[in-house]
Amino acid sequence: MTLWLSAGILFTFFCIGCILVKWGNIRCTGVTPVSTFTFIAILFTSGLDVGLIMFPLTEFAGYTDIITSPEYAFSNPLAIEFGFWAFLIWSFYFLTCFYFCVLEPKVQFFAIPLVKLINNIVIIGTCAFTAFLLLSNLPWYIPQLADAGNLTASFYLIVLVVIALSVYSSTDIRYVKVLSLASTWLFFALIVLLWASALLSEQGNATEFFATFALLGNYFSNMQQFVLPLNAYHEFYLYWWFAWSIMIGQFTARFVSGLRTYQVLLAMLIFPSIPIAVWFVGLYYYHLNELNINGVINGSMVVVGVIFVINSLDSLIRLYTDNLNLTVERHGKAKYFIGNLVVLSGLTLLFTLDFLQIQWVGAIVIGLMFSSLVFILSKRLRVVREIVGSPDANTDYR
Repeated sequence: MTLWLSAGILFTFFCIGCILVKWGNIRCTGVTPVSTFTFIAILFTSGLDVGLIMFPLTEFAGYTDIITSPEYAFSNPLAIEFGFWAFLIWSFYFLTCFYFCVLEPKVQFFAIPLVKLINNIVIIGTCAFTAFLLLSNLPWYIPQLADAGNLTASFYLIVLVVIALSVYSSTDIRYVKVLSLASTWLFFALIVLLWASALLSEQGNATEFFATFALLGNYFSNMQQFVLPLNAYHEFYLYWWFAWSIMIGQFTARFVSGLRTYQVLLAMLIFPSIPIAVWFVGLYYYHLNELNINGVINGSMVVVGVIFVINSLDSLIRLYTDNLNLTVERHGKAKYFIGNLVVLSGLTLLFTLDFLQIQWVGAIVIGLMFSSLVFILSKRLRVVREIVGSPDANTDYR
């Protein structure tokens, strides 16, 4: 699995280099272009899930323990967490976004019935994994409802409601856009709350707090360390990003609004990384000073994390139902709602039983990427060579 993952990563960066050389200055336009800010908001909120909110505080201690994990000794926990979530890793999304915006309308690889089926199985499986992540992290953040740290019926009910809200939101693309913008602003508000609470606490020290930002510089001076997997846990993260990449590319490609290719890459690398960095700095300061997150902050983190999950799921549900023509218009809202709710709830339970793993999904995505190259080289090479921009009349990827 490690060799397969490493091959996929190197292939991804090779493709990005080729894209920048041949199409670096063309304008990319999707089928439903929106303003750049809305595009970034959709990208950010669709491309992240509850893990961004809930994982770091549970992981910093592990990155500090270099006796158990000496592979982390080259950097500090804040830089490592940032490397697992931000900047370079977002280039995965750039590759797939560019492909579906500019190349796929001509190549039509994902229109092949078997490829379409596999692609949508990947999307559905990743939706369920997102719900599973929320379920597995709730006992840590709402211990009052847990039974000695274990899952209770309350947690299953919360996740069921989240899936139901996501399915309902996916019934209209307007809900998806509004929720993306709203969750972005709520995340910014959560950052302000976290910072204010830290700086106004008894241990608060503004000089020390802002000095924490300097630790992020270690990521950029050691960026090459994050390209290939450091260990099994980093491998899990990278497979997770691959699992998301192909469907986030399909979804966000619809909303690109005339940015040049290199601008799309820079936007994807820089703009999501800024709020991630600001958020992680605040969390790391809490970790270093052992500040209490109980009360309003903890509750706010749960609320925003839940909204992130809804925002991610509704985008992906919208994508696979469009791809498979399982739309509200075709089946009616009731059948659409019940069918998606049952499927996603069932798959979420399979993840709790370790019957499914996200690494398998990521491995399938890498296989699709390699297969698309083989298809282009054997069937569509001349067509691809002649591409000079987004199609004049871009079509939906159904």
